[in-house]
Amino acid sequence: MWRKFAAGALIAAAVVSLARIPGAFAEVAEVRMSKQFGLPYLPMIVIEAQSLIEKNAKAAGLGDVKTSWTQRAGPAAELDALLAGQADFIGPGVPTLATIWDKTAGTPQEAKALIAMQSMPYVLVTRNPDVKTIKDFTDKDKIALPAVKLTGHAIALEIEAAKIWGPDHFDKLDAITITRSHADAAAAVMGGGSEINSHFASSPFYYYELATPGIHKVLSSYDALGARHTNGTLVATKKFHDANPKICGAVIKAFEEANAFIKAHPREAAQIYLTATKDKNSVDALEKMVADPDVDYTTTPVAVMKIVEFMHRVGRIKKKPESWKDMFFPEAHGLNGS
Repeated sequence: MWRKFAAGALIAAAVVSLARIPGAFAEVAEVRMSKQFGLPYLPMIVIEAQSLIEKNAKAAGLGDVKTSWTQRAGPAAELDALLAGQADFIGPGVPTLATIWDKTAGTPQEAKALIAMQSMPYVLVTRNPDVKTIKDFTDKDKIALPAVKLTGHAIALEIEAAKIWGPDHFDKLDAITITRSHADAAAAVMGGGSEINSHFASSPFYYYELATPGIHKVLSSYDALGARHTNGTLVATKKFHDANPKICGAVIKAFEEANAFIKAHPREAAQIYLTATKDKNSVDALEKMVADPDVDYTTTPVAVMKIVEFMHRVGRIKKKPESWKDMFFPEAHGLNGS
C-alpha cells in the first residue's frame, strides 16, 4: 500500500491535518507516535512513561499537548500509517528511511528523519548446527527478519553475501528469507517445531535466543558493515515538520532526556521496559542488555551512508543522497553524523 501514493490517501491525510490544526499558524495539540517492538524502542518507552514530550512541549509554550502511542509490527505498517496521516512520527531503520526518502522527495508526502534513535547491532542466530557462517546456509534453511529486502537486517545480510559471493550475488540468500515479527520469529526458532530455523534479530530477542540450548550466533551486523551503525531513526513528513517546529523541538529534547536517563540509570530504564512490555525476563538480565557496550542510545546518525550507498549500488533506491544530511531535517545537521 505505502508504495502507491494514491489520491485518496493524500486527501485523507490533508483532511486529518486540517482537522487537527485549530488555526492557520497553530501547532498540533496531539502528537501521534508509532513504535515497534524491542529494546531499540526503549527511548520511546521511557518518553511515554515519563511524559517527556508533554513536559517539553509545555516548556516551549505550547500548553497541554497530548501524546498518543500506537505499537505496530514492522516497517510497512508504520509507513502506511505515516503516509495515510495516521501517525506523526515513526521509528524505522535506515533502509526504510532511505526507501521512503527516495520515493517521496519532492512530493506532498516527502519524508525525512528528525534524529537517529540509537546505535545497536542486529544479530543473526540459528539452531542449525551445520551453519557456522552464512556460506553454510542452504535452501533447507529459513531466515526470519522483519521485512524481506527492506530492513537493516535484510540489508546487512545482503552486504555480507556480496562480500562472500561477489557484488552481483548480493541477493543470493534472499530466497530463504521470510518476513516475521521478531516475537514470532524468536518463538519459532526457540520452539524448534517450525521451518524457520534462523532469525536476524534485534535486541532483546537475540539475547533470549542465544540463551536457549542449541542456538548459536552466525553474524552481527556490526561485522557485516565493519562499523557500528544506527539502528532506528525518527521519521516524519516534511509537511508535519514544517508546520510544527516547536513540537519537533520538544520531541528532540524528549529523546535527549530519555537517552541521558537510560545511560545514567540502566536498571531503572530496564524496569520501565519490563513494566511497559510485560516482558517475563528479570530486571537483572534486562539491565545488562540496556547497558551492553555495543549499544548507544544516541540521536546522532552513525554509518548511515554505508547502508544507503550499498542500497543505491544494488538498485534498491534510485536517488543517492550526497550526504546523510539529505535524508534528515536541519535540526540534525549539527550532529557529528556519518
